[in-house]
Amino acid sequence: MSEPGPESVPTSADPRSKRPTKRRAVTPHAEHANQIETLFKDPSKDVQLPNFSTSRTSGSLPPPPEIVANVQGSSAGAGSGEFHVYKASRRREYERLRLMQSEVDKEKDNETWEKEREEAKRKDDEKTEKNRRRREKRKNVKGKKGGAQKDAAPTVTGLAAPDMDTSADGVKGAEGAVSHEVPGVIIHDDD
Repeated sequence: MSEPGPESVPTSADPRSKRPTKRRAVTPHAEHANQIETLFKDPSKDVQLPNFSTSRTSGSLPPPPEIVANVQGSSAGAGSGEFHVYKASRRREYERLRLMQSEVDKEKDNETWEKEREEAKRKDDEKTEKNRRRREKRKNVKGKKGGAQKDAAPTVTGLAAPDMDTSADGVKGAEGAVSHEVPGVIIHDDD
């Protein structure tokens, strides 16, 4: 037996052959891999992304024709080609009407949402104003009761008897009022 030579190479795989290689059906995986390889061949090249589709509106559609030359129904004396023309024009008109109706519905929804939002904001503002007036009233009443009491130590009032200490960390002051210690973190240095 002799060594394999150029005669043993299939004709399509032989680099000297002018015959094109067989084209196979491209799978989605192979197509995606090919696109990625194309992108990585020249990384400095800008990537072109497709434009995102915008929502269609009645303004984006062409206006309906002002003059309809041949007005007829789907079957009244129509030939075989006229039926499709009629169906296409009817479909365009229904699409235009549907888009116009959806725009009207969106506007109504926006109006009702705005009304609800304004109503909620008005209620919130009223409640805030009511609470503010209540705080101001309490502040004024407290200020009139004891002008000298502002300098004294803060007292805790509750349902317990004044001479009883009900808090775990409370310490009685000079006047019998409970003053609370502020909890904190104690750090011990082990140097």
